[in-house]
Amino acid sequence: MKVALYARVSTQDQNPEMQKKALIEKTERERWEYELFEEKESTRKTRPIKYELYQRLLKKEFDAVIVWKIDRWARSTQELSREVVTLYSKGVKFISLTDNIDLSSASGTLQFNIISAFAQFERDIISERTKEGLKHAKNVGKRGPDKKRRRRSGYYQRWSK
Repeated sequence: MKVALYARVSTQDQNPEMQKKALIEKTERERWEYELFEEKESTRKTRPIKYELYQRLLKKEFDAVIVWKIDRWARSTQELSREVVTLYSKGVKFISLTDNIDLSSASGTLQFNIISAFAQFERDIISERTKEGLKHAKNVGKRGPDKKRRRRSGYYQRWSK
């Protein structure tokens, strides 16, 4: 079986090595042929590596995609559900190592829906906390970073490497 391994972190400060190690160990144990796709910095709207991989999965270049955890693939329940169902309808398996998901059974589908709902809930809670923290800081007179300056410097740093 030929599989695609997808590892993703949100910022350059984070390290995907733990994800990659677990994914590669699984494929070597199963003796599957694999190709690794690694997203080193991503946002909700910019994940070019994932987009490229998803297009290749739709063309059936791989028999399955393996992720370390379900929330590494998608940033929302809607995105996750839409893409996994589309892949499943094309005959491409979706495997999540730590969530141990098998979508070929009714209980696996139920588990998938529950886990994706909790992943969305966790993301929403983090967003709420961040917004409340920023609001509190503003109310007590603290100023955040200059967004324009920060964005520009990040852009130059990213492309200068």
